[in-house]
Amino acid sequence: MQTSRARLFKEFKEVQREKGADPDIQLVCDDSNIFKWTALIKGPSETPFEGGVFQLAFAIPEQYPLQPPQVRFLTKIFHPNVHFKTGEICLDILKNAWSPAWTLQSVCRAIIALMAHPEPDSPLNCDSGNLLRSGDVRGYQSMARMYTRLAAMPKKG
Repeated sequence: MQTSRARLFKEFKEVQREKGADPDIQLVCDDSNIFKWTALIKGPSETPFEGGVFQLAFAIPEQYPLQPPQVRFLTKIFHPNVHFKTGEICLDILKNAWSPAWTLQSVCRAIIALMAHPEPDSPLNCDSGNLLRSGDVRGYQSMARMYTRLAAMPKKG
């Protein structure tokens, strides 16, 4: 557990030092628990998520960095690799392809890349996956854009 605390503290200091270095990601450590983090990520440009800000929750295991963090979307998102109700993310680096070389920041980068390049063949959201697998990209994008507007964009007024 000491190793994971030291690693997380190192990542925390890096995030503090490089604030603003990556304008698409804002990582925040819980004030009272270094094993709980949240992130705000911007939807990638030229995707239905553009203009949206999505909140992620990180639960870090005591075996980190030997085991991956559990990450889920708190913001609703219509994406084949994200469970619509729980926010669970299907991403190989969060499961069997994890390496201790990954950091919380690089995990956020990988999630942003997944948002831009969905994998409809391993869906957690079957409705979304089926639209893409059947070739209805327009239908998928319109649903994704609608949920981005509803859940991930600041309310005007």
